[in-house]
Amino acid sequence: MAASHPALNPATWIRLAVIAGAVAALEIACRMGWVPMTIVIPPSAMVGSLVELLLSGTYGRDIAVSFSNVALSAALAVVLGFAIGVILHALPPVRGAVEPLLASYYAVPTFMFYPVFIILFGVGSGAIIAIAVLLAIVAMITATLNGLDRIPPVLTKTARMFRMHPAERALKISLPAAMPYLFTGVKLSVAYAFIGVIASEFILSGAGIGYAIAYAYNNFNNRTMYGLMLLIVLAVTLINSALDVVDRRLQSRLRR
Repeated sequence: MAASHPALNPATWIRLAVIAGAVAALEIACRMGWVPMTIVIPPSAMVGSLVELLLSGTYGRDIAVSFSNVALSAALAVVLGFAIGVILHALPPVRGAVEPLLASYYAVPTFMFYPVFIILFGVGSGAIIAIAVLLAIVAMITATLNGLDRIPPVLTKTARMFRMHPAERALKISLPAAMPYLFTGVKLSVAYAFIGVIASEFILSGAGIGYAIAYAYNNFNNRTMYGLMLLIVLAVTLINSALDVVDRRLQSRLRR
């Protein structure tokens, strides 16, 4: 029915209204001089700067570097995290020893390891990807364990009754049943990969959007800095919205 369509959801309209109100308030504050433009430029100027940057192609290489690093980091985190989660689920004693460490993992500041990664991978994409994977992988491990734990016992019994091969059982039973939980791990891995890559580029790279933002900041080029920051915000919002659509469909399937 139309009332259930996400676009007509009252919460969606309220969210959009809050965002529009905040943007309008910032625009007015900047234009009226309540917020100095040496600190923040108006949102309309940010949009204009972003359009100019994209049309000029000046930062095309930086954008390509950042997004390729994010994609590779997220893919590695998802694949490795899933594999480690499956192994831990199959080895309860090992899981019992490791799980408390996973629970406290994000209390450790990951970026303190960047000198080690510079020694191992050098200054560039290798160290950045390593930090992003380190930041994102635990979310996928945890989601994998969570998903495998919640496979209905009746499905496992059915697989045994039909004498399914382990590979067949994994493809036809375990993965479909755990998919909604696994996709939550994918979403978190993508988010953490973005954080890890962009933040690392500020200190570890001579290329990338993070590096370009830092360079613009150091040269007092607020227009370029905010244009690139807006690019990241829009990219993350669009990617997260697309993943949310898939996630909602998987979650609705789980509730059936």
